[in-house]
Amino acid sequence: MHHMTLAEIARGLADKKFSSEELTKTLLARITQLDPQLNSFISLTEDLALQQAKAADARRANGESGALLGAPIAHKDLFCTQGIRTSCGSKMLDNFKAPYDATVVAKLAAAGTVTLGKTNMDEFAMGSGNETSYYGAAKNPWDLERVPGGSSGGSAAAVAARLLPAATGTDTGGSIRQPAALTNLTGLKPTYGRVSRWGMIAYASSLDQGGPLARTAEDCAILLQGMAGFDPQDSTSIDEPVPDYSAGLNGSLQGLRIGVPKEYFGAGLDPRIAELIHNSVKQLEKLGAVIKEISLPNMQHAIPAYYVIAPAEASSNLSRFDGVRFGYRCEDPKNLTDLYKRSRGEGFGSEVQRRIMVGAYALSAGYYDAYYLKAQKIRRLIKNDFMAAFNEVDIILGPTTPNPAWKIGDKSSDPVAAYLEDVYTITANLAGLPGLSMPAGFVDGLPVGVQLLAPYFQEGRLLNVAHQYQLNTDWHTRTPTGF
Repeated sequence: MHHMTLAEIARGLADKKFSSEELTKTLLARITQLDPQLNSFISLTEDLALQQAKAADARRANGESGALLGAPIAHKDLFCTQGIRTSCGSKMLDNFKAPYDATVVAKLAAAGTVTLGKTNMDEFAMGSGNETSYYGAAKNPWDLERVPGGSSGGSAAAVAARLLPAATGTDTGGSIRQPAALTNLTGLKPTYGRVSRWGMIAYASSLDQGGPLARTAEDCAILLQGMAGFDPQDSTSIDEPVPDYSAGLNGSLQGLRIGVPKEYFGAGLDPRIAELIHNSVKQLEKLGAVIKEISLPNMQHAIPAYYVIAPAEASSNLSRFDGVRFGYRCEDPKNLTDLYKRSRGEGFGSEVQRRIMVGAYALSAGYYDAYYLKAQKIRRLIKNDFMAAFNEVDIILGPTTPNPAWKIGDKSSDPVAAYLEDVYTITANLAGLPGLSMPAGFVDGLPVGVQLLAPYFQEGRLLNVAHQYQLNTDWHTRTPTGF
């Protein structure tokens, strides 16, 4: 049962081939057996899962149906879950149990999903390899000495190792798409505002967006259907109708205009990945797509702009973790200043501290105009580049990452080298666009992803292209040895 996709599970449950309770018990046993070598989970929720599975079976017995009714998933550990630890991968929140469910958690629970647990992640979603977690690095099932990507690495590792069919993630600068690429999954970052951020612990509020990680575009469509929609509790949520993503998967690609930016194929890209991306382009051409070279001239400024804006927002968002209201508190503080300093110094890891300090500097008097304001202007130029490109093409295609997964520890002493792994993904967050990564082949036995970007609220277009591609390729069906 562990090799079944979400779509296959939905059909199996509808046909009464097995119950949600049977499936849940099977997957919980598999997690218990295999996760010690992956470290993909921070918390397992066996009692809740079995309770939800029994409830889902009862709802089906009463005539209810639905693609997610009884489907097992897991949540990245920054989605608040009532009464269950929500750690954000940090010592700061190691003892925090949320008093409410995030909107995404509540919506998926209402649809009948079964929560198996909370997955490992870079601390406060700050990282590209899932190495900054207080609970230790998650490991890539394709090579246990390598990273699964970050910051949603636990979700990606668990799904890739067939511990469960799908999981939620969040994407601030590529944190769904990058781990999807490095573990041979399909991962979708929706348009900013498409999925509620209420109850999702913030890293950078103007960039964060929740989305699905699964093995196929079809499964991402099913999970996104349950996650998307307007939420009055989230001031950045957009009141836009949610289409039936599954119904739109079978559209023809005849005449689809695909833009390939020339800036994507510079010196930093592994030439073997470039070759796989060109092979993907040829496959889509066979399906009727029309390929056009385009330009995104301001892409070169994306990383410096992102690493000013994101840390600036993080320094503001993380100021609430002060040892007073909730979370970690140092022992025997001498005074209020000592309480703040030691609680934050002991509770936050080095990467989080680094980004807080960079952000505070960028927002400080005398530097705000030179750094933060300038970065926001560059952000607008990047968005304008995309708007101009989408006047000429329907989809933009390129690599998801410049390299395959690196070995755990290889980039620990050089944060900038890790930041450069986000070069192709962060532009979508700066512009608020939807982006998808799908499997495109292997380099030295390690997965490689191809990224698709679309205009605002065109997640259905991305899913349609990815689904048609997956009907004609088998990369997404490959399973890591031993899992």
